[in-house]
Amino acid sequence: MASVGLLYVGAVLFLNGAMLLGWVEAKSAAPLNLFVGLLQVVTPTYLIFTAAGDPTIVLNASGLYLFGFTYLYVACNLWGGLDGTGLGYFSLFVAICAVGYSVLNFVKAGDPVFGVIWLYWAFLWALFYALLGREAGRIGRYTGAVAAIQGWVTGAIPAFVLLNGWWGYSAGWTAIGLAVFGVVVFGLLYPRLTRPSADTTPPTERTPQDRGAAVSP
Repeated sequence: MASVGLLYVGAVLFLNGAMLLGWVEAKSAAPLNLFVGLLQVVTPTYLIFTAAGDPTIVLNASGLYLFGFTYLYVACNLWGGLDGTGLGYFSLFVAICAVGYSVLNFVKAGDPVFGVIWLYWAFLWALFYALLGREAGRIGRYTGAVAAIQGWVTGAIPAFVLLNGWWGYSAGWTAIGLAVFGVVVFGLLYPRLTRPSADTTPPTERTPQDRGAAVSP
């Protein structure tokens, strides 16, 4: 059941990345954030209530709320034109928690692939914090590109692998390849997408609607 939710996490990350890149109008991304946010709240709630107290199931399900609340928060920001700083600082909380879930996947679950995937998410949510919480507008397009790529690499593709029962084959090499891919691709994209754009309006002169709606994960 969680793997189905992962597929749609990939979809919403791709859409939100496209929004940050300027390909999608901000408010048009709100419905999918609402749908996936609700899915990522309902799914872990069901898993926890049917876990019969199994701590492993409860632990695995608990992390899904981080995504569910993020996307619901994004939907509220986009429809309400709210200032993005609250979402930014929540993203910092998510990024720190994601590092913890990464360690647990490496050490406790013995799943190095998801250990790396959680590090991907920690990096992305740290970018959301910098973009929204610290109003680092120059990384907006870079954050969008990272989100769009992660939609496939950490969402859609792993979901299809899980749904087809292929998870676990060559896990060590897959984790290494995934880590190298992230470092190389995201490292190469940074200088290309953080150059000053034609929009020279200082962040302090933009409205709360501009800061909260146009730059959301």
